Amino acid sequence: MDIQIASLCDFAADYQGKLVVTGVFDTLAARALPVVHPHCALALRFCFTPEDSGRHKLSINIIDEDGNPLDPNNMPIEPEFDVTLPGNVPFLTRNLILNLQGLRFQHAGIYSVDIGCDGEVMQRLPIRILQVNAEGQPI
Repeated sequence: MDIQIASLCDFAADYQGKLVVTGVFDTLAARALPVVHPHCALALRFCFTPEDSGRHKLSINIIDEDGNPLDPNNMPIEPEFDVTLPGNVPFLTRNLILNLQGLRFQHAGIYSVDIGCDGEVMQRLPIRILQVNAEGQPI
C-alpha cells in the first residue's frame, strides 16, 4: 500500500476516479488564538497491489508538538476497509477525502496530520499555526 498523494486543502473531490484538489496549504495565519479553521479537506490517493488484499484499519490523527490529539473526543479517526483486486490487475488506486470542520488550534506552533494504516504511521503532514498582527506580520 502506497500513499501517492496526501495534502490538506480547501476543497477536494473525486470525479470518476480523478482526484481534484484545490488550495493546498501547510500554514494558517491567525490574528488571535485559539483559532478555529472552519473547513478544510484531507485529500488522499492510495495505490494498492495484490499483496495489500484484505482488511485494513486506517488512522487519521491531528496532533500538536507534544503528540496530543487536536480533538481527543473525535481523534483518531479510524475507518476500516477491505482491499480486493480483480484477477490480473497489477495495481488499483482509490481516492479518499475527509472533510474536516471546526478544527480548533489552541496555540501557535507546529501540528501534524498523521496518516497510518494497521498501526504504522505512513505519512506525516506538517501544519504551522502562525499568529500575526493586523498587517499580517508574525508576532
